[in-house]
Amino acid sequence: MRTRENLFLALLALPAMVVFAAFWLLPMARLVSVGASGPRGPAAYLAIVTDANYFASLVSTVTLSIGVTFSTLVVAGIAGMFLQRNDFPGRAVLVSLLTFPLAFPGVVIGFMVIMLAGRQGLIGSVTDALFGSKLVFAYSIAGLFAGYLYFSIPRVILTVMAAVEKLDRALEEAARSLGATPWQVLRDVVLPGLRPALISAGAICFATSMGAFGTAFTLATNINVLPITIYTEFTNYANFSIAAALSLVLGVITWAALAVARTLAGSTVAAAA
Repeated sequence: MRTRENLFLALLALPAMVVFAAFWLLPMARLVSVGASGPRGPAAYLAIVTDANYFASLVSTVTLSIGVTFSTLVVAGIAGMFLQRNDFPGRAVLVSLLTFPLAFPGVVIGFMVIMLAGRQGLIGSVTDALFGSKLVFAYSIAGLFAGYLYFSIPRVILTVMAAVEKLDRALEEAARSLGATPWQVLRDVVLPGLRPALISAGAICFATSMGAFGTAFTLATNINVLPITIYTEFTNYANFSIAAALSLVLGVITWAALAVARTLAGSTVAAAA
């Protein structure tokens, strides 16, 4: 009887195992083999630190992702707490507008950044009228930062709002009754309660920023980030081994960040980006 139950459970798990093997295990194995098949051999995996261009791309990508993550947590954390704790006319509409960018693909977001800070953008027109010169930053890391921030904020706002809703308001009232200032209540009661949610949201934000391609591709003029470097090596130079090696390194870094976040926050962090 026990054998039949185990066989039945194995049959139920079979579709998931087939999908896992077909869409993750086999492609990853192929990626590893391709990365080591070029002229450099397995040393291709060290190119990320031995080649100045690849290393600069890695540093730019990690720095950008960290900056986007912390900025998003601050902006979306404050906004999420305010929206969850305050009821006012138009609140539902405001939440819908703030989370609307979730529906936009990366290319659309890149185009919106160009309309805002490109050569014919709004910011350029205003600065030209006021100061006689256009401020243009859409095609740089600053423009990419703005785009990543734009599509990261909605995700974190929703996570923070859900976490704030579960906070025990009685703990905050108890802290106030004991003489705690609003800052002390925030630091010692609210933020510790939101810590798992913030770590979870921050991990997903970091992973998304590390691997996002559509926005970077739309804006890529003076931008040197790993997804663009991988695309360039693959399409422009047919350097498949380096592209595969860089892809694997990017995946490992992102996975490591998610694993650390999962350890810090417990089971609240998603297992993959």
